[in-house]
Amino acid sequence: MASTQYDRVASDARATGTDGFARLALKLDGVATGLNGIAYLALATVLDSFFGVPTAVQYPVGAFLLYAVGVLVIGTRKEISRTGLMAVIVANLLWVVLSLVVVVSGVLSPTGVGAVWIVLQGLTVGGFAMLQCIGLKRM
Repeated sequence: MASTQYDRVASDARATGTDGFARLALKLDGVATGLNGIAYLALATVLDSFFGVPTAVQYPVGAFLLYAVGVLVIGTRKEISRTGLMAVIVANLLWVVLSLVVVVSGVLSPTGVGAVWIVLQGLTVGGFAMLQCIGLKRM
């Protein structure tokens, strides 16, 4: 069989992969993380009694979560940096581990609702890390 130019284009596309999935995962992570950070900063006094986590912890965590701007920058560049994507994945996995340590150790003495929130948030961040790993493999 004769090879056509379309066969070569399809082959090249498979060989180089795409960053579309990674881009989507980064954007979703950036938006969710940014909104979470803003909520911690804006609603810390309300969340204090609801989650049982003091405002002295929520304010710095909320400020830290504004690193989401960096996640969005990585996800919206013309070409996604593999190093930047790996850094986000590592940060997300670290967040998951620290979330579980906080709940298991009881160091912040969260309420039941707070403990559930911390675990759910950790699972969500772990999901973002998983999606980003898949995106990295497809690049």
